[in-house]
Amino acid sequence: METLLTVIHVLTCAILVLVVLLQSGRAADLAGAFGGAGSQTAFGPRGAATFLSKATTVLAIIFMLTSLGLTIYSSRTGGTGSVLEKTEQPVQEQTVPAEQPSPPPEQTPAPARPAPSR
Repeated sequence: METLLTVIHVLTCAILVLVVLLQSGRAADLAGAFGGAGSQTAFGPRGAATFLSKATTVLAIIFMLTSLGLTIYSSRTGGTGSVLEKTEQPVQEQTVPAEQPSPPPEQTPAPARPAPSR
């Protein structure tokens, strides 16, 4: 179910971006650039709703519904909490203390030589 909802969400998102980019802006003609064509209204001239504007509205509603659906589905299936909480903690290596070097064997002093007589 989550996969289907995610696929619908991504497709809706991509189509919504394309539909918005295909639309021309309000007052995009030459008169709109200089303040004409509906300067008496608050938001400019309002023409008839085109197919692209209706498609934008429908796709925006679908986008919002799939967003809410994914959020609700995620919270009900144990999706609460951080992703980091679900990962395993790295195993710390047990280090064996290095062996202490054994002290050098004690050397016996060489026998003393007799002092030369004078």
